Amino acid sequence: MLSGKWREVMTVSVDEYPAPAPVVGRGAVFVEHRLKSPQVSESAYIAPTAVLAGDVSVGPHSRVLFGAVITAEGGSVQIGANCVIMENTVIRGVPGQETRVGDDALIGPHAHLTGCVIEGGSRIATGAVVFNGARIEAGAEVEFNAVVYVNTVVPSGVAVPMGWFAGGQPAELVAPGDWDRIRAIMGPLDYPGTVFGVGAGAGDAGTPMSDVARRYARGLALHHRDHIVPDQRHTPTQDQIGT
Repeated sequence: MLSGKWREVMTVSVDEYPAPAPVVGRGAVFVEHRLKSPQVSESAYIAPTAVLAGDVSVGPHSRVLFGAVITAEGGSVQIGANCVIMENTVIRGVPGQETRVGDDALIGPHAHLTGCVIEGGSRIATGAVVFNGARIEAGAEVEFNAVVYVNTVVPSGVAVPMGWFAGGQPAELVAPGDWDRIRAIMGPLDYPGTVFGVGAGAGDAGTPMSDVARRYARGLALHHRDHIVPDQRHTPTQDQIGT
């Protein structure tokens, strides 16, 4: 027969001890940056050791695996539904350029995406780099260690071969040894202006690289005001009906 003390414990009401709120990404690092915190769907999975910083959203049934970093450095990052962001990928949102991964996209380990759009159903393989202002259209592929240069469009159905360079609108695909052709394509696409907001010649006769680095460092100084969001505040967003 239960004692009076145990009867009191067994009859505690839900109002007195409510169930804890659901959380997502337990053990992952969520960072409040520029007064914005990550927003993650309740059906998504964020691995421990992954980092999401700032104005980042992750859609239903997407998976962000170990060591991945998704950071909104002055521009939001949107990850769609049913995406896989694999180990040690870096996705960086920047000012003035859309950063978005569409639905049903696969981003391989150690890929690096900055200020670019990866449309739905695309595949970015291990070690590939997609630079600012680039767009990978639906169903296109970027193979292992390939580079998609700034302001480049890879059309639907095109695959950038392993280790190759893609530049232009639409992308011209160039083998890695053809440096003369690669340099000719790079010039008009304006890497310094697109990435650093300076005139052509950064690091040469134009804007010194030391000035570029100082400007970049000033922007990143806002991380001094960051706050780590504790696990109990990793409140998921509700999935939309039908997702």
